[in-house]
Amino acid sequence: MRLAVLKERRAGETRVAATPETVKKFLALGVTAVAVETGAGMASGIPDAAYREAGAEIAPDAAAALAGANIVLKVRAPLAAGEGELDELSLIPKGALLIGTLEPFAASDAPGGRAAAYAAAGIDAASMELLPRITRAQSMDVLSSQANLAGYRAVLEGATAYDKGFPMLMTAAGTIPAANVFVMGAGVAGLQAIATARRLGGRVSATDVRAAAKEEIRSLGASFVGVDDAEMASAQTAGGYAKEMSEDYKRRQAEVIAAAIAKADVVVCTALVQGRKAPTLVNDAMVASMKPGSVIVDIAADAGGNCTATVPGEAITTANGVKVLGWRNWPGRIPAAASSLYARNLLTFLTTFWDKEARAPKLPPEDEIVRGVTLTRGGAVVHPQLAPAAAAA
Repeated sequence: MRLAVLKERRAGETRVAATPETVKKFLALGVTAVAVETGAGMASGIPDAAYREAGAEIAPDAAAALAGANIVLKVRAPLAAGEGELDELSLIPKGALLIGTLEPFAASDAPGGRAAAYAAAGIDAASMELLPRITRAQSMDVLSSQANLAGYRAVLEGATAYDKGFPMLMTAAGTIPAANVFVMGAGVAGLQAIATARRLGGRVSATDVRAAAKEEIRSLGASFVGVDDAEMASAQTAGGYAKEMSEDYKRRQAEVIAAAIAKADVVVCTALVQGRKAPTLVNDAMVASMKPGSVIVDIAADAGGNCTATVPGEAITTANGVKVLGWRNWPGRIPAAASSLYARNLLTFLTTFWDKEARAPKLPPEDEIVRGVTLTRGGAVVHPQLAPAAAAA
């Protein structure tokens, strides 16, 4: 059983799918060899020597790392023909198990999308961002581990961009008031943003469409802002994700939060709907109402952004002096910690479904977790959300 870890080649990706810690544990499980492509961990501060010391083989290139591989670990979807410098997909051996955040709903030139391409290549693909939000899956939940760090990093970058202090500063020359921080979305990223802003001394308020989030916001010492009605009570899926709200609810919510945004010094946007464009929460009028020098940090920039002024991948300053940070891949802006947690998530997933006698992964299709993440199996697209589209293609 050979396991391969590739260097990430998608633009702006700094993370890696395995660390020396997880390499040792994979070998202890019974993996016969772990091949790490040279330079795979450099952007996360992990040199080849650290992997070699943990027992990994250092492969000179992707082809060498993938030769004979039974399991392939990635952070992002492998590059297909025409997507970049190397067609990684064509190098993955037929029958291999590919595990990563494979973004199956992202735009793709392949007929039927990325899942259909994996099926055509004979690859069994597991997309970890589709993991069901259940208690048993918490320790392998890549969305939560990465969002936690994104929320933390977003506040730090917002504090750096804000040209006044975060805490109240009392000096002989006068007092600088605490920054008013408004967090939009109280999922994992939002709750971490609230906690981090509080630690830095900010005066924090937050909003979320889910009723349960109201108490979570208050438990962290922040004040709740939002519309509290029957629709809010049903604003969460059975899997624990936020649902898209009605246009009427979004209009009323926008009216309630407009005043909070106008008073805010730093706004942190974190709202995402799985598999869809990020909802617009901050419109042009709201941006225009903010004070010069205030900051909007948009964690949802990868999905189009929660703010209409966001330019994905860039930091801009609006005509009225508001700074909008729309960087992509927020977890990748803290790569050492993000890689460490992500690698442990993948290790936990494989350990949970590891056949000790066969020294190989065993993914029972009837298992709720396996069913949730499996895109392809045996040359066919099997995920219920993707199979009809692939069949039509």
